Amino acid sequence: MPGTPSTPLIVGCGDVGTRLARALIISGRRPVGLVRTQPAADALGRQGIAPVVSNLDRPVDEPPAAAENGTVFYLVPPPKDAESDDPRLRNFLSACGHERPSRIVYLSTSSVYGDCAGAWVDETRAPRPTSDRGHRRLAAERILADWSRETGGEHVILRVAAIYGPDRLPLDRLADTVLIEPQEAPWSNRIHVDDLVTVLRAAAARGRPGRVYNVADGHPTTITDYFFRVADLAGRPRPRTVPLAAADQHLSPGLLEFVRESRRLDNTRMLRELGVRLRYPDLKAGLADALPTRRRA
Repeated sequence: MPGTPSTPLIVGCGDVGTRLARALIISGRRPVGLVRTQPAADALGRQGIAPVVSNLDRPVDEPPAAAENGTVFYLVPPPKDAESDDPRLRNFLSACGHERPSRIVYLSTSSVYGDCAGAWVDETRAPRPTSDRGHRRLAAERILADWSRETGGEHVILRVAAIYGPDRLPLDRLADTVLIEPQEAPWSNRIHVDDLVTVLRAAAARGRPGRVYNVADGHPTTITDYFFRVADLAGRPRPRTVPLAAADQHLSPGLLEFVRESRRLDNTRMLRELGVRLRYPDLKAGLADALPTRRRA
């Protein structure tokens, strides 16, 4: 089902994808959002976003709508049971066949770098993932690189920090979360969801083919600092903390993955090459927008 070059396809049109679609619509574009289920498609339709249903966990019989000759924003994570692979991405690319996109902007993660002992990290650093998530994402990046070599299609990789913003804050987890004591907490990085949407659009328009871009606000803190700021601004008690040596006994598996890695993302290439001007260049600005009480004030 060929589309037109002016029809962007958002593969995995969840929260970030829906925000991206709305921004594209405001700019005069008419994106198509690919989702797994009919209820999700119906929800997109109610927002004026053209939906298509396709389950990438299995081979897809026909080319995804709007893929041919257009821009694809690929936002679908690899399945958690995949070992250093991304069968969903493979199924999508296989379905495209000869009706290939002209460019794929792929949402990867900074976890492909692994633990960098708190060092500043730019895109020249060799990936050395230590987590399963990082291994899967690096495999997906390599799948896309192979696809580009074989087809001539362009791809751009965004290695994204932790995403926060309105409706993306850990407000419901503050009371039950255990964190590392501030003086021992490792470095972590963030990007406001609205700035991520800006970067996605800039990567589609100005990203260099085959290029990797770190996506972060350039002002790393720690996950402990992040939770403390959210709690303070929301007027709630701060989560309790434990020494780093006790992390395995007290932290959730998700947080353990973060505290086992420490790095500070250099976003210079993103700012210079993509021409991005961040609306929320640090947590102070971003949390003032993200907290519901602050936005009503």
